[in-house]
Amino acid sequence: MEIKNKSIWKQVEQKEYDAIMEYNENYKKFLDSARTERLATKEIIQQAKEKGYQSFEEALERGINAGDKIYYNYRNKSAVLMIIGEEELSKGTHIIGAHIDIPRLDLKPNPLYEDGEMALFKSHYYGGIKKYQWTTIPLALYGYVITKNGEEVEIAIGDKEEDPVFYITDLLAHLSKDQGQKKLATGIEGEQLNIVVGHSSYGIDEDENPIKKNILSYLNKHYGMVEEDFLVGEFQVVAATKARDVGFDRAMIAAVGHDDRVCSYAALKAILEVENPKHTAIALFVDKEEIGSVGNTSMNGMFFENMLAELIHRQDKNYSDLLLRRCLANSKVLSADVTVAHDPTYPDVLEKYNRCMAGHGIAIAKYTGSGGKYSCNDANAEFLAEVRNVFAENNIIWQTGELGKVDQGGGGTIAYILAKYGAEVVDAGTPVLSMHAPVELVSKADSYMTKEAYRAFYR
Repeated sequence: MEIKNKSIWKQVEQKEYDAIMEYNENYKKFLDSARTERLATKEIIQQAKEKGYQSFEEALERGINAGDKIYYNYRNKSAVLMIIGEEELSKGTHIIGAHIDIPRLDLKPNPLYEDGEMALFKSHYYGGIKKYQWTTIPLALYGYVITKNGEEVEIAIGDKEEDPVFYITDLLAHLSKDQGQKKLATGIEGEQLNIVVGHSSYGIDEDENPIKKNILSYLNKHYGMVEEDFLVGEFQVVAATKARDVGFDRAMIAAVGHDDRVCSYAALKAILEVENPKHTAIALFVDKEEIGSVGNTSMNGMFFENMLAELIHRQDKNYSDLLLRRCLANSKVLSADVTVAHDPTYPDVLEKYNRCMAGHGIAIAKYTGSGGKYSCNDANAEFLAEVRNVFAENNIIWQTGELGKVDQGGGGTIAYILAKYGAEVVDAGTPVLSMHAPVELVSKADSYMTKEAYRAFYR
């Protein structure tokens, strides 16, 4: 039988169309509130609490029983939601693993300086970006810092209508002859991503760096900060734009951070709709994927293993490492990360018989990696057949694709990390246009179908 993918929009009735639109209105609200991994963690846990989830610490004290709904907040930057199944944990779990960090600009530890009658921040980009895309657009600043006097401070400037925004300059076209001769990747260099944060020296009597002093005065007045607090804080810069409908038909969403919050939100909503599963259902929301899954809040960190070990210990007082190994090896996982959608403006980077189309549903990627499948998790046929059957039984519209032509490039996800334990893992996520740009684009139909697919997997 010939494979013929068909747009979701041609297959849905009015009721399903309305469900797609309603789901995405809530998704846009999530995007606007979950601008950093800390804010995403906060929002995820808040929604879980509203559905009756209890904290991991409370669960350990009360004991673990089938049907228990548990959330785990790890260092305010990663989260786990879990519903205990009827089967013992050592029999395996069903995991959907997404990441909540995004490509962005971070401030350097000593960022603030004055030059040319302006105050600026030095930045260091986070993850894979096209640096030229970050110039001449409005930017928003988010920060978390514990001040020298011990006060926790959160900063959010640039997304409200009344807020100021920040800005990275570029050369005017009239003086760009030399710049224009450079390759696109080096037209703007990392050390040129300097963010304009001030210009006025009004009210400052000192001659040395008065604009910088004015900015420090503002930060001290409104946030209790001193310059040394930059050394110990976390500060992120993203495009200053809210999630917006795209097109006359409002069928797409342009927003900051679809990669990977479109899958994170789908995993969140899917697990919140699950009750009393046979196997324990788990939603992972991890940090640091965009920089290689390093650090204690990443998928390579031990926090998830440690959580499982604690839970297994509560289920079986004769705990051994073997039970944890069995739990992970018997688990089945959807690595919930986005993939590339066919862009009619740039068709040559994808091979047309193995490409994903916007609006054609959640995308299964048997492998990612680069070149000769380097550094990929290559899913097993048995598990792929099982996923296909689950999708068929639940009327999930899905497609398959690669992350570009064989020698064009590539990428990776957290799939290989969970696969190393012996778990069955495949990548399954939403196709995205303009991935890793300051503002990305997705189809509302794909966003919704991703959630439906994850819900089916948990069942």
